Amino acid sequence: MTSDIAFLDPAVAKYLSDRTTAPTELEQRLIDETQSMEFAQMQIGFPQARFMALLARILRPTTVVEVGVFTGYSALVVAQELSVDATFIACDISEEWTAVGQPYWKEAGVADRIDLRIAPAADSLAALPGDTKVDMAFIDADKTGYLGYLNQLIPLMHEHSVVLVDNVLWDGHIVDDADQSADTVALRLFNDSMLADERVDVALLPIGDGLSMITLARS
Repeated sequence: MTSDIAFLDPAVAKYLSDRTTAPTELEQRLIDETQSMEFAQMQIGFPQARFMALLARILRPTTVVEVGVFTGYSALVVAQELSVDATFIACDISEEWTAVGQPYWKEAGVADRIDLRIAPAADSLAALPGDTKVDMAFIDADKTGYLGYLNQLIPLMHEHSVVLVDNVLWDGHIVDDADQSADTVALRLFNDSMLADERVDVALLPIGDGLSMITLARS
């Protein structure tokens, strides 16, 4: 499995993958099982997963929120970096897809850190106590919902919080004006809104299919 960065020359993508810490045997089994499924393209590539895991190792978050779990690969790699008293709130609407990852979470010994909530993510976020402080979050769900999810998370952030948002380059379609599909238009709106929003600072990174890193703006 190589990098999922669509904009790289294949040789460069292979070089990148070959020089990124490889998935563990357990992680690779979940990757392989997911790759045999329909909608396998929804799984993030392992270089992106490794970036997220290392970021979690640096941040040492105690509360993590994920919007869009799919088969649980990103949850697995991040949860393995968390302390035993940390909580990973995993929001998804599919019992079928999330069931794929749960045995791997258990095998890794992190199932008790992952609070899986099967419901519309907007509802799960709205149900969080008002005094919740989210240290790290990852949004990788329905693209038309991105802006709403981010707006729900901002009041829960503190000065060291980081929110990662996936697919913000959308396989290059983001700059193709001929593409006026709902997802592409929503992602353009999201990217433009983040740049204009004085509450946050954003770095759009060419990782995976484009990954925005968002923090609260300096006061």
